[in-house]
Amino acid sequence: MFPTWLHAISIAALLLGAACSLLLSAQVIRHPQHMTVMNVVWPISALFGTVVVVWAYFSYGRLATMEAHHDAKERGEKPPNTTGMPFPVMVGKGALHCGSGCLLGDVAAEWLAFVVPAVAVWFGWHSLFDEKMYAVWVLDFVFAYALGIAFQYYAIVPMRGLSPGEGLVAAVKADTVSLIAWQVGMYGFMAFAQFFLFPHWAGQRAPVNSVEFWFAMQVAMVAGFLTSYPVNWWLVGSGIKERM
Repeated sequence: MFPTWLHAISIAALLLGAACSLLLSAQVIRHPQHMTVMNVVWPISALFGTVVVVWAYFSYGRLATMEAHHDAKERGEKPPNTTGMPFPVMVGKGALHCGSGCLLGDVAAEWLAFVVPAVAVWFGWHSLFDEKMYAVWVLDFVFAYALGIAFQYYAIVPMRGLSPGEGLVAAVKADTVSLIAWQVGMYGFMAFAQFFLFPHWAGQRAPVNSVEFWFAMQVAMVAGFLTSYPVNWWLVGSGIKERM
């Protein structure tokens, strides 16, 4: 059994993430982002970034709405997100853009492998890995990479006016290293939680259908953000990844 205090913290953290996500969902519906994919990125990022992501949205995300771009265009000015957004914030948005795809992919992969354990076998459980978790991580990466490329594609193509083929190549260049860096942080913390923290606190690992597992995933996503941030700094600064 997991300690009562951990169970309570896990529930509170997940509810906070859900509330923050609902808040930003309402905001992007009322004030759509100029870059359409960010209407998805902000609410998803709030699931793990909670109040920090909410603060970032109200401080800087509102600069990138369609309304703000339209008003600036009518005044003959540059869009406010290109003039009023510090470079470190642009980098953070780029990292969240990558991380939101990772989160969706990880959630889908974890539940798929939980409901259909044979999927983990297809990805190496019992053949390449004794631990099911490692096989699921391979599945996580496949799902996260596919969604990450899709998110990046729909950000780059409209901004650069690329053809589908050019857009796919650009998306792969922009997202591959960022996603790997994110997954390193995410996998690292989940391994620490599953092999050390949970066994120490409860004598067992956290199953996918427990709030403790998803609380750990929230923290793991924050770790992923931290490990991918320096990579995104380089990607955005070098022009490989678009400034958002």
